[in-house]
Amino acid sequence: MSTETQARDTIFIGKKPLMAYVTSTLIQLANIPTVSIKARGMSIGRAVDVAQIIVRKTEHAGFSIGDIIIDSEALESKDGKMRNVSTIEIVVKRNTA
Repeated sequence: MSTETQARDTIFIGKKPLMAYVTSTLIQLANIPTVSIKARGMSIGRAVDVAQIIVRKTEHAGFSIGDIIIDSEALESKDGKMRNVSTIEIVVKRNTA
């Protein structure tokens, strides 16, 4: 699998409106069977919301949540100190029937 293919199956959550990420994820799921939703820090709640909207609001479409990976990364803050930032990766998959 090429790096280009891997980049397409991951949605990075930031500060855009919630539904922009839901739409992007649904578009990806139309083309590939699994998509990873990744976020860190204050965006973790938004990532969980995106996954829940996809699974609960589109029940008829047959999506489910797969693996959930939580971790932390050491990042340098603006003042030069190293800080641990929590991260989450939620796998959303299309159910095959």
